Amino acid sequence: MTRQLRALLLAAGVAASLLPSPAGAAARVQVLTGSTPDTRVMPSNLFTVADPTQLTGLRINLPVPACDAAQQSICDDLTLLNLQDGFDLRPRVTVPFSGPIDVASVNGGDLYLAGPGGFRTPVTQLVWDPQANVLAGLPGDFLAEATTYTVVVTSGIHDTQGRSVIACASASACTSTFETETATPELAKLRDALDSGAAYAGAGIAGAELGASFVQNGVRDVFPAATVSEIERGDQVYADPSRPLTFTPVPNSAVGGVAYYAFGSFVVPRYQTYADAVIPHVATTQTPQPIGKQRVGFTLIVPAGTPPAGGWPVAIFGPGFTRSKYDLFLAADLNAAHGIATMSTDPAGHSYGPNSVAVVHQGALSTTFSGFGQGADLDGDGGIDASEGVGPTDHKTFDANGNLVSDAPSRYATAGLRDGLIQTTVDVMSMVRVVERGVDVLGDGSVTLARHVLGYYGQSFGGIYGTMLMATDTHLTVGVLNVGGGPIIEIARLSGFRDLLAATLRVSRPTLLNGGPGLNGFTESMPLRLDPPVTDPYPGATTIQRYFDHGTWQERAGDPVAFAPLLRLRPPAGAPVKHVIWQSAFGDHTVPNPTAGEMYRAGRLFGLVSYYRNDKTATFMSDPHGFLLDPRLAGRDQGQLQVLTFLASGGATVIDPDGPGPVWEVPVANQRNLDCTHYPEPQTGIAYTFSSGEC
Repeated sequence: MTRQLRALLLAAGVAASLLPSPAGAAARVQVLTGSTPDTRVMPSNLFTVADPTQLTGLRINLPVPACDAAQQSICDDLTLLNLQDGFDLRPRVTVPFSGPIDVASVNGGDLYLAGPGGFRTPVTQLVWDPQANVLAGLPGDFLAEATTYTVVVTSGIHDTQGRSVIACASASACTSTFETETATPELAKLRDALDSGAAYAGAGIAGAELGASFVQNGVRDVFPAATVSEIERGDQVYADPSRPLTFTPVPNSAVGGVAYYAFGSFVVPRYQTYADAVIPHVATTQTPQPIGKQRVGFTLIVPAGTPPAGGWPVAIFGPGFTRSKYDLFLAADLNAAHGIATMSTDPAGHSYGPNSVAVVHQGALSTTFSGFGQGADLDGDGGIDASEGVGPTDHKTFDANGNLVSDAPSRYATAGLRDGLIQTTVDVMSMVRVVERGVDVLGDGSVTLARHVLGYYGQSFGGIYGTMLMATDTHLTVGVLNVGGGPIIEIARLSGFRDLLAATLRVSRPTLLNGGPGLNGFTESMPLRLDPPVTDPYPGATTIQRYFDHGTWQERAGDPVAFAPLLRLRPPAGAPVKHVIWQSAFGDHTVPNPTAGEMYRAGRLFGLVSYYRNDKTATFMSDPHGFLLDPRLAGRDQGQLQVLTFLASGGATVIDPDGPGPVWEVPVANQRNLDCTHYPEPQTGIAYTFSSGEC
């Protein structure tokens, strides 16, 4: 057959496929190629504009409709998306068709992403919307930043009559090319600003404010451990400063080998606004500028005995979400006895209001000083929650009788916890540099702590921003990250934080709560990695899916999943070698296993994960999330011993805390266990596990 004849027959075949079908025969299903995001394969660079102020050279340009008050959240969301310099790093891929398809015919050979160097990954976790004839899914792999990829849809997909779909008519495949965003450079620029001094100068921090302070109102807030009978916190839980504080004792199990408990402070550049807790946006070639400075508190445990030359080695502990620097007294049982000082500061926007206090009791004597609470009444309800200040909230209005009149969504709702995580990481990096300048705890002119941080370890939220920290800060090389994961929206929707997500969906304009079998008033119909495709999503679910996708996209600059590849897979040029391990717990109800698996997969980190099998302990009925701190959980002492051993060895020694026992897997034996929740999923009530408990 001649080339001309083949071409003629191909043209005739394509033309025939576009002719009206004979009476009684259904038209063949086609992939749509319209001019709007809903009528063509997405993501697509058709919805970008050139922008030389962005690291990628472009900026998102999605169409924004005219919105009235009832549609406010739609416009707010799209306006924020249009500030991004590319598409998400694990974007929601959507393929619209002219009619129904056989979802069972879709496989990785017919719907995939292609990238540089022969990269190829299937689109997985499929959802078919039969009302809109749209197929949606996620790339099987996490994508690289600032990189060009192509969505490929082939005619290997069949319609419900078994016929191949028409993929863009003139070819055997539809393609849609897009550029991914940058996510991690912002934090790296903020680190550089600390190291150059520009951040401190811009915030007005100089002189003694560059170091640690242990004096308040002329009184030194350092106490011999042997004299301390109780530590108490008084939290400002009301916006009205005249109302009483709420006092609770601080649990303290860090008593062995301790010389001093200290309650110090230092000054950090403040980047988050006070009204909305967001960092003002700048183009990605630029560095955010501080809006001012803020004094934050820290706790410190100093070992007993004679310090080595140069001072005690010091580790930094990062507390979890809604937790505080006072968790140090549960997180450092072993450190002091082994000659390691440990210190901790609050996550951004935590520890209740600024009038909060700490009280140290020494028998009949008590000393009260500032607790340096960072919270604020952002939502206007008169109260200050444990983490109110870390991110945007809704805004409530009340009448003179205290009745709720309105509850408006934040313009920055889909930014989520991104900027709070960035600010917290900056605060910890600032603490590292305070240590490097020299810390005199006793005020006697000596340097109590070594001028180099031995390592970092963080729990939960502390493992989340800890991943960002360890991936970014060139001053830290050793870390242990406990029960972290991401993205934040995935953590919330699969966990006990789902109610917080529901509150955001409720006040959204229009509201996104759709009822159904899901907990907290919404059902998102989103499959996990091991789940079959969803072919009948609950009404309203795909709108929620889009909202979650947009939120995850915007939050990547504060997402540990985006930073995980920097630790091993794609370390930045010139970065020191990092020695980092992770701890996860089987059936974690608070940071669910699939979110940990997402982070480990993105960074190719499974070989560095120690898996605590709470299901094989006497406390198997409990949520194991807090096992590193909670004395009631079986894995606490073993988990802290692994942390201590790794930090003390400079990252050289990873122990199996129970040796040949079944409670710890070092490394995790079955990676699929990190694809399952191991408890009934909040959106379905069904636990996707096999009878053995393994996935």
